[in-house]
Amino acid sequence: MSLQKEELDYLSKKIGREPNDIEKHIVAAEWSEHCSYKSSKIHLKMLPNKGTRVIHEKGYDSGVLDVGDGYVVTVHIESHNHPSAVEPYGGAATGVGGVIRDILSAGTRPIALLDGLRFGDITKDSHARWLFKNAVTGIADYGNCLGIPTVGGEVEFDKCYSNYALVDVASVGFGKKNRLIKNHADAGDIVVLMGGSTGRDGIGGAQFASDSLETEDRSAVQIPDPFIEKLIIEATLEARNQGLIKAIKDLGGGGLSCAISETADALGVGIDLDVRKVHTRESNMRPVEIMTSESQERMLIITDSARLPELEKICKKFRVSCSVIGKVTGDKIMQVRESDSVLASMPAEIVANAPLLDRPAREPSYLGVLQEKQLPLPPSDLSQTILSLLSAPNIASKIWVYGQYDHEVGIRTVVKPGSDAAVLRLDNGKYLAVKIDGNPKHCYLDPKNGAMGCFEEACRNVICTGAEPIGMVDHLQFGNPENPEIFWTFLESLKAITEFSKYFDIPCVGGKVSLYNETPSGPIKPTPLIGVLGLIEKTPLKPQVINSGDELILVGLTKNELGGSEYLEYIHDFIGGVAPKINLDESKKNMHAVLSVIRSGKIKAAHDCAKGGLAIAVSELCMTSRIGCVISLDRVPSQNLDDAGILFSESHSRYLLVVDKSNLSPVLAELTKSNTTHSHIGTFSANQIIFSNKENQVANLMVDKAHEKWFNSLRDLVLHA
Repeated sequence: MSLQKEELDYLSKKIGREPNDIEKHIVAAEWSEHCSYKSSKIHLKMLPNKGTRVIHEKGYDSGVLDVGDGYVVTVHIESHNHPSAVEPYGGAATGVGGVIRDILSAGTRPIALLDGLRFGDITKDSHARWLFKNAVTGIADYGNCLGIPTVGGEVEFDKCYSNYALVDVASVGFGKKNRLIKNHADAGDIVVLMGGSTGRDGIGGAQFASDSLETEDRSAVQIPDPFIEKLIIEATLEARNQGLIKAIKDLGGGGLSCAISETADALGVGIDLDVRKVHTRESNMRPVEIMTSESQERMLIITDSARLPELEKICKKFRVSCSVIGKVTGDKIMQVRESDSVLASMPAEIVANAPLLDRPAREPSYLGVLQEKQLPLPPSDLSQTILSLLSAPNIASKIWVYGQYDHEVGIRTVVKPGSDAAVLRLDNGKYLAVKIDGNPKHCYLDPKNGAMGCFEEACRNVICTGAEPIGMVDHLQFGNPENPEIFWTFLESLKAITEFSKYFDIPCVGGKVSLYNETPSGPIKPTPLIGVLGLIEKTPLKPQVINSGDELILVGLTKNELGGSEYLEYIHDFIGGVAPKINLDESKKNMHAVLSVIRSGKIKAAHDCAKGGLAIAVSELCMTSRIGCVISLDRVPSQNLDDAGILFSESHSRYLLVVDKSNLSPVLAELTKSNTTHSHIGTFSANQIIFSNKENQVANLMVDKAHEKWFNSLRDLVLHA
């Protein structure tokens, strides 16, 4: 139980008396940072959340976007960081289960998963490797059992995550607009708990996730059961089809305490709950355990007495347990009873809304020092440098990860993992592109431009499929918000995301804030994660095989922005320098121009320039098609950079476009007409990747050797270290 003295005083004043012990535990769960967002809520209001496609309903746990023709997509993102750091298999698996139920609670079928994973330095840290392997297995086992494809994500390793893990899971849903569940309730309605039985796993999980990780409290980690989850999905959707659900909510953080109080508050009603009616997994569970357990695979449903028999019949058909645990009242009071004995009675509005904090913020002193550090001299052998980067864990192929996921089940997946963004086929003939991106290295050196860069990178990836961004979700992960320097980095990131969102008219339709991501060795780097959804009205750009004679165009300016690059940190073990910045005008101009030429049908492949810079982006195109190329660095639009700077700068707003020879002139003409910075920089041929500057050869790699390094290094590191 983790209520502060001032919070206890506030609660006592609000309810007009001293709360009893079970009331304190209920409120402590709801007022935890994990559930209440008490440190961030007043600032999150700056994010734009309205748009022509955005659908708002009371009590939704996922964002809803209208994609036309009577259809909607839903999206939500969650984390399971603390549990995954303690028990990576169960922690990661239950993270998947939770976000799927958030999609289900809108009345839509989950159709895809994406995951963002971050661990310590697996080249040196065996514990980080253990966490990584087991988290991936947990995600794979859970998603594969459900038959929901994991279509994308990202994996990153950094010393700041030592003895810790960030496990972010996003899910996308799809359904008919007229079948959305519009949450409402009336006095006399029935409250039903459906799904898995309630046990002692996950008790206090919300509080556990709302403090720095200093102990391995395995009792706070929930136990996954994907087979029950699959049955819940089908039972819920059938009940929705028959109009049996008046309101629904997933039981996530805080368990029944939060689900009951938040539902009652959102719908403007009261709920009277009897803990003895809850079906439990273990005998002699105390009321406080039942109220704060975070056992998985549970849904709270409100129906009425006329519809209850049909709901129970569906639950029996799918062999899903359900219990009538209470009723809706008209007094807006959350009341918890044990048979006839009242254990807790408080206004739902007070329980569901913690007193918000306006924490102090101060710019970290380290920023100026890092940005002014003298950069190391470039290496003499740039060919070997590129090869080394291709085998770096953050750049190497992640096929060892996504090869364990079933990304084709459901037959919607058109563009699979390993491309810039995943593309899913929708029932109305349109396509949905989805991508999540983060870059803690950039965010550590420049929280504002770093966060904006994460947003733009996710947009670039979606653009490369021919999709127009229509909505975003964010997941803001930071250390202890009580530290003014850490809270400043949170605010700067939030301001940047808001600015970019408004400038591009991409509404924020959901998100998550995860704070207290620390261990005794210190906080994580600022790690905002951005997920972007894009809509393709006609045909997606599926990457085509690149042939000898095809031409390569670079759109965008390469700047002197090596700070936070994989090159500096992996090759030189150097943290510092100037991180990439976004020029919003340039970003929008390039984005629209690239989207236009893709839609013209003249592009064979599009690839964004990001981690590792131009050298890695070009190499990835070559390795994917097993073909070489000759690149002229002197043709690359840049700001007076040396060869290493041109090769490895991670400047934003850059795209590589592959065209066949016959389309080179028309595409260049269209890019000139759109007034973008661009250049024809190379030609594909033979089996060598050659970078030259005028007459001088700068780097030369054999495609097959590069592919071997890139393709095998992460798998070998994990399996044979």
